Amino acid sequence: MRRFVRLQVPGLDAATAPGDMAAMAQPPIMTLTDIALNFGGDPLFDGLSMAIQPGDRVALVGRNGSGKSTLLRIMSGSVTPDKGNIFIQPGQHIAMMAQDPDFTGYATLSDWVRAGLHEDEGYRADIALEGVKLDGDISPEAASGGERRRAALARLLAQDADLMLLDEPTNHLDIEMIAWLEAELASTQKAFVLISHDRAFLRALTRAILWVDRGQVRRVDRGFTHFEEWRDKVFEEEDQQRHKLNRLIKAEGRWAVEGISARRKRNMGRVRRLADLRAERSGQIRRAGVAAMEFEAAPKSGALVVDARNITKAFGDRVLVNDLTLRIQRGERVAFVGPNGAGKTTLLNMLTGALQPDSGTIKLGVNLVPAVFDQNRAQLDPKQTLWTSLTEDPTIGGSGRNDQIMVRGVARHVVGYLKDFLFADEQVRSPISALSGGEKARLLLARLMAQPSNLLILDEPTNDLDVETLDLLQELVDDFDGTVLLVSHDRDFIDRIATTTLVLDGTGNVTVCAGGYTDSLSQRTTPAETPVSANTKKPTQLAPATKPSKSGLSFTESHRLKSLPKVIAGLEADIAKLTALLATANLYSTDPARFAKATDALSDRQKKLGSAEEEWLSLEEQSQT
Repeated sequence: MRRFVRLQVPGLDAATAPGDMAAMAQPPIMTLTDIALNFGGDPLFDGLSMAIQPGDRVALVGRNGSGKSTLLRIMSGSVTPDKGNIFIQPGQHIAMMAQDPDFTGYATLSDWVRAGLHEDEGYRADIALEGVKLDGDISPEAASGGERRRAALARLLAQDADLMLLDEPTNHLDIEMIAWLEAELASTQKAFVLISHDRAFLRALTRAILWVDRGQVRRVDRGFTHFEEWRDKVFEEEDQQRHKLNRLIKAEGRWAVEGISARRKRNMGRVRRLADLRAERSGQIRRAGVAAMEFEAAPKSGALVVDARNITKAFGDRVLVNDLTLRIQRGERVAFVGPNGAGKTTLLNMLTGALQPDSGTIKLGVNLVPAVFDQNRAQLDPKQTLWTSLTEDPTIGGSGRNDQIMVRGVARHVVGYLKDFLFADEQVRSPISALSGGEKARLLLARLMAQPSNLLILDEPTNDLDVETLDLLQELVDDFDGTVLLVSHDRDFIDRIATTTLVLDGTGNVTVCAGGYTDSLSQRTTPAETPVSANTKKPTQLAPATKPSKSGLSFTESHRLKSLPKVIAGLEADIAKLTALLATANLYSTDPARFAKATDALSDRQKKLGSAEEEWLSLEEQSQT
């Protein structure tokens, strides 16, 4: 099946700044014309045409596996398309920050950052290394994931390119470094295209969206804040067109059965039209569904999950946790934030019993059944296939001798279960090493969700996940009937999930803040605030499981309040249509069944409208308290 790509280039957004108008008047930095690329005979792109203008700030979004990174590599020149032309304006320089840079042949990170620069441009590398707070003398083999990512950033910035291409630049960066990068990109006059799962990062920086979806690349000149609204509108229009097409095929099919024999020669054109309509419908590429994820709840744990009293942990002279006393109750969602190396994982390991404190005591609750999501994907063996990764896992009933695993107490065929997580049949026997970052995260979630658990330990779970899967993961964690401990640098995800945030500064201080990351910022700037310490005689009791937002609503209630106007508008539209239908002359006498059905539907919509309006009023009043 051939997939054609079209580019939607709307007019300038009403909010376009004068500087943007000037940029649009300049020739494009890069133009792609009629690009095609096939992998194993399956077209990833075909007929792709697009342009990047000076000063563009573009979010490149799409589902995992849709081709975002491949498109970025085509733009950088590291992947050659099967056909088409790429034109770069003379004198324009393009640089890319890859997800997994190759440091082979370089003794230090500084050597790698300086590669390709002229001798008199070395100062740019020094400035960039200082900006990302990186010791350039570290060897690539000894560098952590965060240090390698900062080296990649430094190399990109040192090149002073006219167009920067960034593939998941915030992965492995701590919140402090993400904020620095955000400010750096916000102040630049250079154009950039970036792929990221970090919604807060995208909202702050982008003014245009390139959406890769089922072989098409659509563009809209609005920031990422508007992406979900735009996506949903496109999907709604597709559904309407598909419905119209199905009705037309049904009508033409009825004619073919009832009238073709009497008018065969005269009406062969309509027969061909019916065949064309059916071919059009079969050629439509259905959009990918959402992974069918659901955590399996184990029996409830005790009410008290963790009771930590005056715990301290140091490595050499460096104190990471100093005299911390707190309690975690069942049902809480606790986020750990702080710079890389501040001790987040150390504290998490102590609170879950994997690491003993130097002093103090930790008492774990009864009936705890933990499940761990590891950011390093250490639980995945790259030499295994997706099949063996599940069937040989004893924690989910895998024995390696059959094709079934136990999921929520029910035997499931491994292929059917992997399909729930959007893996294709041909991937089941493929090695894990061939998976993208997002696909590895989905596989790890598949293993995690097949295990009974009442304590989720999530270490950077959002890395590489697309927007739709992030939405689902957030809903699942929100609905999980257990306790959640979360280490993350994703500010938006923390705000959506956390009832309590523990902020570590790397010197031993741990500040306990009610709410998510944004709430913690305001609380940490309060003059009277003091970090949790041994002087706290009573254990710090964390926030209740249902987190009130600044408006006095829980996250779920706030989300419902935002969505109700759209629900109400939809009900009002349905009522208007049904009222117009019932006003049709002679409807009752000519089609009484349809009249009765419309009457029942109108009554149902009116009741739902009344309930929705009452719910909106109640939530709106509550939000003002």
